[in-house]
Amino acid sequence: MKNLIVCVLLVLLPIMSFSGCTDTVEKSTNLAIIYGVATIVSLLLLIGCFLLVRQKRAWFMVLFSAVSVVNLGYTCLAVSSCLEMALMANRIAYLGSVFLPLSMLMILLNVTNTPYKKWLPSLLLGLAVVIFLIAASPGILPIYYQKVSFEVVGGVSTLVKTYGPLHPLYLVYLLGYFVGMVAVIIRASVKKRVDTTAHAVMLAGAVFVNIGVWLIEQFVSVGFEVLSVSYIISELFLLGAYRMMKETQQLRRLVKQVETAPTYPSGDSVGTEDRIEPISAANAVDPAQLEAFMTGIATLTPTERLIFEAYLARLTTKEILEKLNIKENTLKYHNRNIYGKLGVSSRKEIWELHKQIQSAKEILDKAESPSGL
Repeated sequence: MKNLIVCVLLVLLPIMSFSGCTDTVEKSTNLAIIYGVATIVSLLLLIGCFLLVRQKRAWFMVLFSAVSVVNLGYTCLAVSSCLEMALMANRIAYLGSVFLPLSMLMILLNVTNTPYKKWLPSLLLGLAVVIFLIAASPGILPIYYQKVSFEVVGGVSTLVKTYGPLHPLYLVYLLGYFVGMVAVIIRASVKKRVDTTAHAVMLAGAVFVNIGVWLIEQFVSVGFEVLSVSYIISELFLLGAYRMMKETQQLRRLVKQVETAPTYPSGDSVGTEDRIEPISAANAVDPAQLEAFMTGIATLTPTERLIFEAYLARLTTKEILEKLNIKENTLKYHNRNIYGKLGVSSRKEIWELHKQIQSAKEILDKAESPSGL
């Protein structure tokens, strides 16, 4: 979550620096720069997503590509020199805009494991194409814009539009997706398909940041397409939620591995490095406790993490106090927090649970690696 907040701030910083306390003409001039910065950021995120997401997720690629196309369209529109160029830039922006909510909905369905019909993506893709063709009609047919002209204000190109009879279709299209995404999040929370409150908050944030911005733009003239920025923030929210859920799935696999780990008789030929030390009935590990322990590790503060690692290294209390340069009362305070987050009551429990996790992880890694086949 902290990393996500840092990323959001890094995205907002360039925009705040260009749209600060300047006069109207200078602000207008800076719009082209802001759109350019947003385009570069979205392209870098697209490259980063392609490189960092191990299993290439098609809808994530569509989402990140769509955001890049939207921002590219806004940038081209801001620097257009004639009506034809401005209309083409407008079409580019709409090309990304119609596929963006589609990809967001499909990502939400997938990360929440919400079932849907196989024909749904094809139907929605067809609908997106129809909406795009309508939105791309200005300059050809007077159905989306009845009239459109070209102006340059403060060095920034813009289209002056009179909306046509089919223009409300795009608003209905966006609103329909917003309602659908909210419904998916609510249903997933009710059906317990969202593992934690943090996951639900991140998914909701990805949707509501755009709903809020969209509503503001309907009633307030801000002179800037704020959605170009909110789309990037949504990307970060969805990517963060996806990574958190993948980590949770990995934790659960480890829990299952520990719970069902085989034991071997003393005469078995299996190497000792592949064995998990059997847990006696008296010291059996509760899978729920093991999962809480692994989830709790991710919530430790930097200082708590240092103390936790010191415990794993079997350092004494005196050595920990000297290493971290803290007092005994401070250590006791951190201990209470660490034990509470991990669901343990002693260092011995930490050692035993960590030992089981590491053993299970080694076997899973061997089973998934090509050399382990």
